[in-house]
Order: sequence, then C-alpha cells, then structure tokens
Amino acid sequence: MRRINGSVIASLALVVTVGALAFPVWSYADRSGTAQANMAAGTVNTQWGPLTPSDRDLIIRVRLAGLWELPAAEQAMQRSKSPAVKEAADHLIVGHKDLDQRVRAVAEQLNVELPNQPNAQQQGFLQQMSNATDDQYDRVWANLLRSAHGKIFPAIGTVRNMTENTLVRQLASDTNQTVLDHITMLEKTGQVDFDAIANGTI
Repeated sequence: MRRINGSVIASLALVVTVGALAFPVWSYADRSGTAQANMAAGTVNTQWGPLTPSDRDLIIRVRLAGLWELPAAEQAMQRSKSPAVKEAADHLIVGHKDLDQRVRAVAEQLNVELPNQPNAQQQGFLQQMSNATDDQYDRVWANLLRSAHGKIFPAIGTVRNMTENTLVRQLASDTNQTVLDHITMLEKTGQVDFDAIANGTI
C-alpha cells in the first residue's frame, strides 16, 4: 500500500511539475496580439522566416521612433527660424511618415502589437523641446534627435545582419537609409554637440 501511495505521489508530482513548466507557453499561446506576448514570446516561425525577439524589438522601436520624432519635427517647423533646422525637420516628417506606414504593415503581417504613444523617455524629450527657450531651441532639438538616431543605428545594422525574416530584413534596410539621412540632415544644422554625444551626456 505504501508502495502504491508513493507511486501515486510521485506521479502527481511529475504532472504538477510538467504543468508548471508548460504554463508559461500555454498562458501566452493565445496572446499573440498583446504587449505581454511581445515581451515574452521567443522565436516563432512565420511564412517569411523565423521572427526573433530582436526582430520584434526592432519593429517596436521603429514605431516608437516615429511616435515622438514626427511631432518633434512638426514642432520645429513652427518654432525654429533656422532654414537648416526646418530642412532637417522636413526630412524627418517625410521619412517617419513613410516608415510608419511600412512598420505598421510589417507588424500586421507578423502579428506584432505596436505602441500608440511615445514611451516615458521620449515624452521627456518632447517636453525638453517644448520647455527650451527660443535661443536654446535649435540646439536642444538637434542634439536630442541626433543622439536618439545614433543610438538606434547599431541596432538596425545588427538585426539587418542576423535576421532570417525577409520582412524584417527589408524593414531594417529601409530604416537604415532613413536614419542615415536624418543623421546627415541633423548634423548639417550646425547645432550638434559631437563631444556631448561621444561622452553620452545627451
């Protein structure tokens, strides 16, 4: 009798253990369109190739970039008196409108949920721009945007190099061209503090 009870207990323990290990997979199985799934999902197979967490992260970051950089560019068109800043802002508006269409199409095909508002840090950047006095505005604007573009640039290259997903690879290529154009135009404003960017103080 003791032997049977021991076997039953061992079997139950095994079932509980397997259930506990399986729970995370089951609990996210039907959440492919949620933020939790974006954070928790590993690599999944799609008809365009495997979609990795790094692929998913790039898609979300491209969307987030447009959510704050587009309004920042529109603000500069209103506030700045510098033709060079306005020209850079125009490039940002055109580039991010195009990228946003592309990233939303890719996200829909790959079932990746996108954010609909800038994150807290990006909202802080927009607030810094809004708070800048007229004589500070162009410098604050150009440096915040140049720093942000420089930080995403290596991530784009890494994903472009490693992804096996054709949709993500094309998005990375498109994003790379757009970001490089924006970096170039921001630097042409003459407002970029390269020492501060190199030292990570922006």
